[in-house]
Amino acid sequence: MRPAHNTGVAPASDGETRWTRARRRYAARVWGVDGEPGAREWAGLGAADRGRLARRAMAVAVASIVISNALIGLETFLLVQLSYNGGQLTVEGTIGAPNFPDIVTAVVVCIVVNVVLGVVMLRPQVRWFELGSPADHARRVAVQHIPGLQVVGTMIAWAAAVLSYVILSARDLTTSTLLGVTVAFTLAGTSCACLTYLFAERASRPLMMVALADDPASTIVHSVRGRMLAVWAVSSAVPMIGLVILNTGRHLDLLPRVTGSVDWAALALAVVGLASGARVVVLVGQSLSDPLTELRTAVEKVRAGDFEAHVDVYDSSEIGVLQHGFNEMVTGLDERERMRELFARHVGDTVAELAIEKGMGLHGTNAEVGVLLVDIIGSTTIAQERRPEDTAALLNEFFEIVAQVVDQHAGFVNKFEGDAALAVFGAPVKIDNPAGAALAAARELARALTEALDVQWGIGVSFGVAFAGNIGAERRYEYTVIGDPVNECARLSEMAKTSRVSVLASGAAIADAADEAGEWALLGERVMRGRAEPTAIYGPEALVPRGPASVGEMLTGLLRPARWLGTAGVLKSD
Repeated sequence: MRPAHNTGVAPASDGETRWTRARRRYAARVWGVDGEPGAREWAGLGAADRGRLARRAMAVAVASIVISNALIGLETFLLVQLSYNGGQLTVEGTIGAPNFPDIVTAVVVCIVVNVVLGVVMLRPQVRWFELGSPADHARRVAVQHIPGLQVVGTMIAWAAAVLSYVILSARDLTTSTLLGVTVAFTLAGTSCACLTYLFAERASRPLMMVALADDPASTIVHSVRGRMLAVWAVSSAVPMIGLVILNTGRHLDLLPRVTGSVDWAALALAVVGLASGARVVVLVGQSLSDPLTELRTAVEKVRAGDFEAHVDVYDSSEIGVLQHGFNEMVTGLDERERMRELFARHVGDTVAELAIEKGMGLHGTNAEVGVLLVDIIGSTTIAQERRPEDTAALLNEFFEIVAQVVDQHAGFVNKFEGDAALAVFGAPVKIDNPAGAALAAARELARALTEALDVQWGIGVSFGVAFAGNIGAERRYEYTVIGDPVNECARLSEMAKTSRVSVLASGAAIADAADEAGEWALLGERVMRGRAEPTAIYGPEALVPRGPASVGEMLTGLLRPARWLGTAGVLKSD
């Protein structure tokens, strides 16, 4: 949060308009900070800063009430005088008129009453803001009804103005004068009430932010239609009604007819309508453009991936409901993204995307896949000799290397099971050369594990047609690969754990990957458990030992005969 004592205005960015810079300077003068604070900044202010800003805001509100009532009072006085002097714009017919002091006094009474009522009605909410107490339901309702209460205070003030004029002009008051002044003050009070309503909505925004921070608006209190009605009343209804009344009064001889070549009363009424309309359009435009601009900025942030982008809720109209709905939507998107990321971490990015694309259900397809299984040797002993957290750290490092290598070769880690990992190439995303990718990944994985970890392991690689899809029950299933290549791969991995070559691949995988054939050497054939036909077994050229087998290895080979002992007796019995 910016320091509360900073009264300077930050340098304008290149994209700021002159209007935006002017508003930022206004905010700096009003709130004493660089720009108007948001809900978090307001809530984080200390008692001293809250009190200082509350006093400043109250002074601005009083000044606005005085200025708006004085201007509208001046306009009303001018129109009343022009209406009763035949539309002649002269000093004798306006300021020199006998009723001038009475009308001025009535306007002053209006201003005083409006200020007193406005402060009295606003003071409890300002006091709550200064104390920094949590907002309960009653407080939120009271803050949301600030504009309406200020309108009531304005109408009472203009009624007091009429009453004071009647009292002061009782001796010379005629029925037509009383009627004319009453109508004029009623129209003036209506125009002033509309402006007060719009200004109060804008001025009470800090209170709205704090009050609605924990329980944003979900219902409409002051609709946008009401603001548009205020625009219509000030810019169109009041001037046009005044013009109709002026001409009707002349027609009925309640008002004198125009004596000069220019009807200054009608002209003044038109100018007043234009000026009042401009004031109200500025207020309404600001009340609509501010939240929409903030929403647009927040949407751009969300589009860029920032799911912490929220907007302050400070409006009691449909816009406030929209602000609240946007925040709930972003919260839902953030939760959805976190769930998606969590889901992807459990099942892998490709399976997560497949599940989102195809939806729920038990579905799958047959595919040609390369399968790689890597398994740590002696994991039981490792778990006995190490602390559980050390064993977990070792497995995490082991699986991290596996995941990186598999991902680099467009594979998919189907599952981590204890101390083993099963990777699939060619499903769920089809690739051009699944067997070659699996063989290349096996060689790269052997190198990476040797360099990074002080453990022994066995890797098996196979290739063939398998079923790839969701397996389980409708309420609980997982994506997996089932078929002969998976079984063959598991047998090869077990053999690799007891072989002098720690990486073994089937002949089917080598036959389907011509680009990898030169990197692998034939070690022999073996009829593996559960199979009727012998399987040609290959090992990476870089890992095949060139020297003769040791006496122990030869004895093991004799005691556990294989169908055929390949190069230097590297294969042992299954």
